[in-house]
Amino acid sequence: MLQHEDNLRIDKWLWAVRVFKTRSQAAEACKKGRILIDNVQVKPSRVIKVGEIVIVKNPPVIYQYKVLGLLGKRQSAKIAADYVEDITPEEEKLKLDMKRFTGFEIRDRGVGRPTKKERRLIDELKEKHRDS
Repeated sequence: MLQHEDNLRIDKWLWAVRVFKTRSQAAEACKKGRILIDNVQVKPSRVIKVGEIVIVKNPPVIYQYKVLGLLGKRQSAKIAADYVEDITPEEEKLKLDMKRFTGFEIRDRGVGRPTKKERRLIDELKEKHRDS
């Protein structure tokens, strides 16, 4: 069991183990009620303990992390991995894959809307993709 600090804020830990890119993003998620511990919304100043399960709601996925150690300063990703365990169920992770295949086409900027001919071609390609 790893431990560097005794009292550590949840927003600082979420930032240090690289759940959020910045500490202010972690604090904002807490304020919006997207961070839960024991199914209770927490404030950014909530002190975290080793062994707790942290739930992070990042629509459409609900991530779950187990606190393995308290890390107060941002370290490399390899070191940070020793302080957190991702226990997110596999079906939650599949929601990300489903979001990627929602059917949005990528068009170059400034090209404009597809012509009727292009629209038919896009629909034909989509139909072939669904059949296979």
